[in-house]
Amino acid sequence: MMSVLKGDLIQFALTGRFDVIIHGCNCFCTMGAGIAKLIKDNFDEAYQADLATQIGDRGKLGSYSSARIKKNGNIFTIVNGYTQYDFSGQGPLVDYGAIQKLFSMIKKDFSNQRIGYPKIGAGLAKGDWEVISDIINKELDGEDHALVKLVKV
Repeated sequence: MMSVLKGDLIQFALTGRFDVIIHGCNCFCTMGAGIAKLIKDNFDEAYQADLATQIGDRGKLGSYSSARIKKNGNIFTIVNGYTQYDFSGQGPLVDYGAIQKLFSMIKKDFSNQRIGYPKIGAGLAKGDWEVISDIINKELDGEDHALVKLVKV
């Protein structure tokens, strides 16, 4: 089951709390808002991994790019999960099938690691967190994974 932590996902990664952090991206390599922008601004390696993918390729949905980060004596992986095609428009932008496929791959590729993520797909992508969290719990069954809720100061 998903545990819930309050704090800053990036700071948790930098202090060694997680081996893997995941955030949702669109398929246009923008990383221009939300946590994606924070990651882009703080970890150029993750942004370069995103830029190495095909811009606007709908086939990226449900896949990911990633970067291994070594900072402050800690090593962790940032996963750019392609969970939405576009970054603007009406209604939910998140693709629930892409979330399911992504987290299925995460379980296969990062099993037995400590995984952290924000409310992927439920913020700027306007998805239903109840639906998304059910998908994550099902796909990451048996894994050490946590939702990190940002505490605003």
